[in-house]
Amino acid sequence: MNSRERILGRVRRALADVSRENTPYEQAVSRDYAREHGDRSVPETVDLLAENLADYRAIVHRTDAEGLAGLIAGLLEKRGSASVLVPPGLDEGWLAATGVARVTDRVESTPHELDGVDSVVTACAVAIAETGTIVLDGSPDQGRRRITLVPDHHICVVRVPGQVVSSVPQGLERLDPARPLTWISGPSATSDIELDRVEGVHGPRTLEVILVGGA
Repeated sequence: MNSRERILGRVRRALADVSRENTPYEQAVSRDYAREHGDRSVPETVDLLAENLADYRAIVHRTDAEGLAGLIAGLLEKRGSASVLVPPGLDEGWLAATGVARVTDRVESTPHELDGVDSVVTACAVAIAETGTIVLDGSPDQGRRRITLVPDHHICVVRVPGQVVSSVPQGLERLDPARPLTWISGPSATSDIELDRVEGVHGPRTLEVILVGGA
């Protein structure tokens, strides 16, 4: 018996005396809580997202579709990146203006190899304004979870207003719970008991978010 089987066995024993109900989970759990706080317009919601992202020490940029490739190229150049990791489904046009060497997202890549990559560029699944949170779900334009946790510099593109929601409940409605969801609120950071903040412990030290208008 492996660890997985032992854990599942404990769960089954713990639930042995729980009566089975035919009510679907979505109906069994009350959803009468507030879905968002306040009545904001779409531009105000996007502004709130940008404000909260910056509050979490993410670096926020705004552009349109025509300026996206040039902006990404400029960010990679400013960072001094010699390599950029690219998910398999990323829009080719996003990197059309840069000559930085591209690294393919491969199953065989080791943590050591990923640590040697300077930057990673991804899209996202949804961005939540009230919490300043970006969610990745492992789609082809986002790649596997580890490619956004090991490299030190992450550029994430958010399509505005299509991928921006006001609240967590609204964000959850767009997500598939069976997918590998990564919730990102600013660059990786932690604090010790004396509240000394350290960044880059369990994820990228620098998070740059590009809000692309008209998408």
